[in-house]
Formats: sequence, structure tokens, C-alpha cells
Amino acid sequence: MATTTTAPEGGSLRVHAQRFGTFLSNMVMPNIGAIIAWGLITAFFIPVGWTPNEKIATIVGPGIYYLIPLLIAYTGGYNVYKIRGGVVGATSTLGVIMATSSPLFDKAYAETGGSPMFLGAMIIGPLGGYVIMRLDGLWDGRIRPGFEMLVNNFSAGISAAVMAIGSMFILGPILRGVMTGLGNGVEWLVHHHMLPLTAVIIEPAKVLFLNNAINHGVLTPLGLDQAKQAGHSALFLLEANPGPGAGVLLAYMVFGRGIAKATAPGALIIQFLGGIHEVYFPYVLAKPRLVLALIAGGATGTMMNVIFNSGLVAPAAPGSIFAVYSSVAKGSVVGVTLCWSAALVVTFLVAGLLLRLDTSVDEVDLAAATAGMEKLKGKQSSVAAALTGRGTPGGGAIHAIVFACDAGMGSSAMGASVLRKKIKDAGHDGITVVNRAISNLTDTYDVIVTHQDLAARARPMAPSAVLVTVDNFMASPAYDDIVELIGVANGTGTGSGTGQPVEDQSMVGDPASHGGVLATSSIVLGGRSRSRDDAIDEAGRLLVAAGAVDEGYVTSMHDRETSVSTFMGNGLAIPHGTNEAKSSIHRTALSFVRYDEPVDWNGKPAEFVVGVAGAGDDHLALLSRIAGIFTDTEQVAALRAAATPEEVMAVLDAVKV
Repeated sequence: MATTTTAPEGGSLRVHAQRFGTFLSNMVMPNIGAIIAWGLITAFFIPVGWTPNEKIATIVGPGIYYLIPLLIAYTGGYNVYKIRGGVVGATSTLGVIMATSSPLFDKAYAETGGSPMFLGAMIIGPLGGYVIMRLDGLWDGRIRPGFEMLVNNFSAGISAAVMAIGSMFILGPILRGVMTGLGNGVEWLVHHHMLPLTAVIIEPAKVLFLNNAINHGVLTPLGLDQAKQAGHSALFLLEANPGPGAGVLLAYMVFGRGIAKATAPGALIIQFLGGIHEVYFPYVLAKPRLVLALIAGGATGTMMNVIFNSGLVAPAAPGSIFAVYSSVAKGSVVGVTLCWSAALVVTFLVAGLLLRLDTSVDEVDLAAATAGMEKLKGKQSSVAAALTGRGTPGGGAIHAIVFACDAGMGSSAMGASVLRKKIKDAGHDGITVVNRAISNLTDTYDVIVTHQDLAARARPMAPSAVLVTVDNFMASPAYDDIVELIGVANGTGTGSGTGQPVEDQSMVGDPASHGGVLATSSIVLGGRSRSRDDAIDEAGRLLVAAGAVDEGYVTSMHDRETSVSTFMGNGLAIPHGTNEAKSSIHRTALSFVRYDEPVDWNGKPAEFVVGVAGAGDDHLALLSRIAGIFTDTEQVAALRAAATPEEVMAVLDAVKV
């Protein structure tokens, strides 16, 4: 089952443009709040603002020249190499900022107003992150013990300093020329009243999901530059104008048929008020000629801004009518109102005419158009899926489910066991449920289940799968939703039988049957720890004492906890090391600690702590057994009442999963 039709790999210019647009968007969108804050201060407090205030207006210059570019650069570096990448990327950007806006570097150029260096930030930020990532890789494992912090700090500092100086003298002059050329091009379009013609490119590009590359790569930097000089810019509404999309949906409400007409009102609310423009794309893809209506409406709206010399002081993100008016410049209310309203009316009239002239009797296949949109976009649209009523976005059967966690040996194994049992009890056969480390995921599964804190890492590894997030591994209501989803997707109460059978995880017998995974010497029934970290140390020391791991593995157990909590729910925590620490494991082993007074585990009471060191898969059977116990209150009570390690082993041996 594929929940997303991914765009084919290869040399598709559209695909590469989409990816580039997403790359730019991932730098700009997290900082839209800062841009809006700057826009509000500009709109209200500059000399030509709504409520001029000379003192507050002093924030405007530093905000546009330094704060926002540095935020964008940090985000770009962070996206490449987390915090170190962000720090190096932001520091490196100082050079290009000073080269393009500071009178200390070029007084003549600065006196012309300079250029806010968003374009430079979007280049140097991720480049700085990439450079420090490659440098770290060069001496990874070659640093003498005790010198790690020295090397890390000086490598970041030296590389950032070199890049800052290089960007000042090399990239700065180039970008000054680029920004000047682009600015002159926009001025030429405005002077010759040709800015409305950009709708011929922008409106079809939106439907093809090329809007991010155009908006964040060109329009936003130029718009901010223009707004800094003129107090507003019409460029912010070239792509974000909600009028054209609203006009198409309104035309479907009046002239459409079937499901397209029925769903158009809901889509209109989401698009016009919520600013999610992608919701109208399937309606256009179902009738491609409606692109002509979008072009006519977009051009009309832009013409209103040109005639009335109106615009916004900052980007309208998302493209909601509320976001538009929150950034409207003083003196631009009439022009901006006519911009979206005229665009809506013209688009409605042209789209209505095209729908009326459509002689086909077939009802619009909105589901097929949505699937086509997702193919163009390269991923699933949850909003469009909700409008078309698709329960299973890909429409295929479910046979393979993977439970993914950071290391793939503790949390995922427990969760997979609980989910496997629920699926089996529901009578669904032929469904495989496995556990994997996120780093080992492949795009071959139908459903991915992971902790909510790991969702962002898991999604890119298997983009074609349904992603289900949980916050409680042992008793998540999402498991019942998955069971129901299987029934819907597979069409019957049981699977089709084409999948591989679920392995029998039961193991009964004496403690030796565990292959030494859990020894009685690794079971403590009166744990002394009073904090989470102490409890991790206690469970880890038992693993060390058993000869299963090195001392360093205990440190990695703490590292794992900082990534995502190993608290499973129902009083159980299963601390274990990171995937990178598997080299510290000599053999698979578990430790078991029971506390008379529960330990505070990130605000939740942990009464039982099971330390996990998984070198292979031979610990999974016992983890499955433990998972079965902690979904059964009677078995938990039996573990709580156990007086000896042998009684704990007996409880484990008595449960089949």
C-alpha cells in the first residue's frame, strides 16, 4: 500500500525545482514570525506608518539588516548539521551582511540603502553547516581523548571566521550585483505596467508546487528590499493573494457538480481563512483549463496594487486573508482590498464561464485529481485527503508495519509486540509487524509507528507509508486505530494472507531458555534510585556487571534518554543505548529493577525499569513477553508481589505473546 505517490527520480526539472523550493522554504518558514514582527513594527512606527514613533522605529534597521538574515542563516545551517551547523552558518553570514549593507565596508553603496542580505543568508547559512559537517568527518575518531572540546570549538570558530571573511570579499560583491539587477528588473516591470503579467508564470507554478522556489527564492527577498525602501511591496501578494483560489472554489460551488461542488465550501474556508492554498489545486487539476481563470484573476489583482501603489510591509504567510491584513501598509488598505476582491471576482467569472461551457457529463473525479496533485507534490496532502474522504490515502492493502525508534532494540520492540498482539487478536492474518532503528528504515512498509518526538526523523525515511505517532508505547489508542485501518484497507476482517506469517515470540521453560539474556543476578527487587538518571545508572551497572556491555554503554543510555523518553507507560521504563553505541555491547542482555517507591521519569511514575542491551534479536522474545505482561494488570500485580528473582522469571515464563 502506498499512501504517497512519489515523483520519479531522475532529471525532471520540475522535481528539482520543487526540492529546491522546499529547501528554501525550510529556511524561511520557521522565521516567518520574526518577519511578521518586523513588518508590524515597520507598519506602525516608521515615519510614514500608522502610529509613527522615532524611538521604536530604530528597531526596524537592525531587524531587517541583521536579525532576520542571521535567523535564516542559522536555520539553514541547522537544517544541514544541527546546532553546530547553525552557529557556523550564522557567523559566516556576518561577512556578506556587512559587505552589502554597512557603510563601514562600502559607504557609497550603503548610502543607496544597501540590500537586506536574505539571499546571502540562504547561501552561506547551509554552506557553513555543510563545511563544518565535512570538517568534523575528517577527524572523527582521530582526536586524542581530552582534546575533543578544544578541537570542536576551534574548528567551528576558525571555519566560521574564514567563511565570514571570504563571503565579505567574494560573495558580497556578487550578491550586490544580483540584488541590484533583480531590483532593476522589478522596477522595469512596474514602470512599464507589466508586473501583472507575472501571473502567467506564478499561477500555473503554484498548481505544480513550484511556488516555494519562486516565493522564497525571489519574491520574499526582493519584497523585503522594496518594503525597506518604499514602505511596502506588491511582490508579497503575487503568490500569496487568496483571491484567485477563492474564485475557483466559489465557481465550483455555483457551477460545479457532484463531490466537487459538495466539498468546495469546506475547501473555501480552509483556503481563504486558513491560508492553505494547496486545497484548491485538485479542483484545477481536474479541469486544467481553469488555470486560465487563475491567470486572469492573479493579473487583475496585481494590477490593482500597481494602480493604487499599494502592498504589504511583510510576507503574508500563510496566504490567509487575516495574514494579508495583518501586514497591510498604511495607505494601502483600499488597494490591497481591491487586489484580492477583484482577483476573486474575475477568477470566479472566468472559471464559471469555463465550467458552464464544459459539455462533459462526467462528474469531476476529485480523488483522482488529488492523487495527481500528490504525485506532482511528491507527498500526501492530509488536507486534500480529508476533503475527498479518503480513509487510506493510498487505497491499497496493509501487509507490512514497522515500529521505529532511535536504536531499534527497546522501545520499538515493546511497541511492536503490543501492536502485534492487538492485530492478531482482531483476526488479521498475514500482517508482519517488525521493529527497526530509524536509521535502518526503508521505503518498503505500509505503516510506520513511532514516538511523536521522532516523527520528523522517521517520515523522510519512508515517505510512502502511513505515519502514526504515539506518546505511550504500552497503551496508545492509536493501536486500535491501526487495527481498524487494516480492516478498512484490506477490505475484510482478516488480511489477504499474502504477507509473511507473524513469528511466534513465545518462549516458555526455565530461565536458561532465555539464553542468558536475563539472569537472576541481573534482577533487583528493591531498587535504591530516587531519580530517573540514577535509575538508568542502576540498570546500566547491572548490564556492566553481567559482562554484557562496556562502561561507555551506560553513558549512551543517558544520551538516548535526552533524544526521546524510554518510559513506556503503565509504570514501565526500558532505558537503552543509542544505535551508535552498539559497538559497546558484547552480548545481548537485560536487567530488571523494581522500585517500592516509583521513580519520577519525566513526570511519570516508573515502578519497573528494564535495562536493554541488544546485540542481535535474541532479546526480542523476552521484551515481547514483558510487553504482554504490562498490558495485563494481573500480571503486573504478580511482578509487584514477586519476592525473589526466581519468581520474576516464573512470571515471565508464564506468559505467551
